[in-house]
Amino acid sequence: MADETEIRFYRASEKPFGAFSNLYRREIEFDGVLYQTSEHAYQAGKARKPAVRQWLMQAPSPALLAMAAHGLYYWDVAPGWSKTKFDRMRGVLWAKFTQHQDLKTLLLSTGEARLVECATVDNDVNRLWGEVNGIGKNMLGVLLMELRARLREEGAEWVPLAAAE
Repeated sequence: MADETEIRFYRASEKPFGAFSNLYRREIEFDGVLYQTSEHAYQAGKARKPAVRQWLMQAPSPALLAMAAHGLYYWDVAPGWSKTKFDRMRGVLWAKFTQHQDLKTLLLSTGEARLVECATVDNDVNRLWGEVNGIGKNMLGVLLMELRARLREEGAEWVPLAAAE
């Protein structure tokens, strides 16, 4: 029986699905580097120059990191970023949800629900990675649902959320 519900998330502090946010504070190893959050691992790929990358990684919070990275000048952004960013996010999400069993269990517990990052501020970035007032590409949600399907294909079990708690 397919679960036709929709799970909306945005703030990393919201229980339990705030863990789907890239701002959720959980270290991951990606490309041989240990990052504070999945946002750090993702944004590290955006900077063209090591000095800019280092500056971004020193942001006092994942939210400020995201804000700083979204404000980079085009000459500070890695060439081809618009074409590679989704693949990088796929890799970052794979690392996050395979390195932390509790997060993997949470993702798998969502059944067939549509996962939606619901932002509150209407801008291009929020409408790309999520939805604002129901409008947007919801790429973070799409990539999480893609990952959920991949994990199942590789033999991970779906456990209903109530049973996972």
